[in-house]
Amino acid sequence: MLTMNYTYRIDPDATQEAELRSWLETCRGVYNYALRELKDWIASRKCSVDRCSLEKEYIIPADEPFPSYHRQQNNLPKAKKQCPHLGKVHSQVLQTTIRRLHDTWEAFQKRGHGFPRFKKFGQFKSFVFPQFKNNPINGFTIKLPKIGEVPINLHRPIPDGFKVKQVRVLSRVRGTQWYVVVTIESDISVPDAPVHGRAIGIDLGLERFLTASDRSFQERPKFFKSMQRKLKLLQRRAARKQKGSQNWEKAQIEVARMHHQIANRRRDFHLKTAHRLCDRAPTIFAEDLNVKGLTRGMLRTDCVDAAFGQFLSLTEWVCWKRGVYFAKVNPNGTSQVCPSCFATVSKGLEVREHHCPECGDRTHRDCAAAEMVWHRGLENVVSQGLWGTETACQVGLSGVYDLDKWRGAGIPNREVGKPAL
Repeated sequence: MLTMNYTYRIDPDATQEAELRSWLETCRGVYNYALRELKDWIASRKCSVDRCSLEKEYIIPADEPFPSYHRQQNNLPKAKKQCPHLGKVHSQVLQTTIRRLHDTWEAFQKRGHGFPRFKKFGQFKSFVFPQFKNNPINGFTIKLPKIGEVPINLHRPIPDGFKVKQVRVLSRVRGTQWYVVVTIESDISVPDAPVHGRAIGIDLGLERFLTASDRSFQERPKFFKSMQRKLKLLQRRAARKQKGSQNWEKAQIEVARMHHQIANRRRDFHLKTAHRLCDRAPTIFAEDLNVKGLTRGMLRTDCVDAAFGQFLSLTEWVCWKRGVYFAKVNPNGTSQVCPSCFATVSKGLEVREHHCPECGDRTHRDCAAAEMVWHRGLENVVSQGLWGTETACQVGLSGVYDLDKWRGAGIPNREVGKPAL
């Protein structure tokens, strides 16, 4: 079973937009009420009976069962009789809201941190229609239950053999832009791409966004810093408005729209760079970076702006879609080892050139790290016995072969002679 998500922009009218916002607030209220029941039940049982404070703890009978997903879901019809406005929202949308809470609760129990939090006004930004009897997309409109037909920007068609499984409605830019994430599925199975053809290793950094083992590189666009001056101006204007007024809301929308534009530019750059890598080699190795650790150091602003984690995730998706083998390797010490003789060459972060005293190899620091990533990737696939296996892994999905304008584009910059420090 193959499942994928396609994101489309929708354009509801004023009435539909008001109803969508009302649904989001209703779902937020249901989510918070269910979370309140969960927290009250836990608070009444987190200490012994003879040590429980009668003033601060909630007293719930000892035989009261845990408010599980099924119990809270079954209580929804009773709640609709007491609160008639709940009946305006589709019943399955409310059920998936309860399911969302308990998925968060189960994830908290597994990792031991990240207890579910109450959602403030405007923080609940999506809801789900979990199933459809018929295809809701008809031409350039999508039919949402109880909402009606909404114009949709169907920039790529649903592939043949796929059917719509569920639709998630997203609110962006403070409720001024609306999207739908259409989940499609098919009975076909796509095997993993084999290790084949030419292999390259890539190293990610801040001086250069990407450096490949063939000594080509890609400069790092500074998406946030290039727009920071204008963003500060918009934020200053918003801070001077009276909070809660119409002018304040308009100013906040301008700020949110600027953040949305920065995120779109960054994602577009990541996708194009991933496609260019796939054009150059059918096997790609990358470092398994500790992304959370990078966002806590002194260079956290630049690391967040570069978004290495998003790039690696998108590259893995693009490689799967295009039948390119992608794997991550251990990143420890890739810049401290000579790729020619494998001798340890210790150097600080300020040293941007690799010079090995053993073999005399001299190159840019990032190039040496990329070559070490390439070596480690080949060692891993050889030790696992994956080299030389071939399987058919191409499927006719929308967007896989429509890349003629990127074919052969490569990465424009390439080192010639001694690297620039």
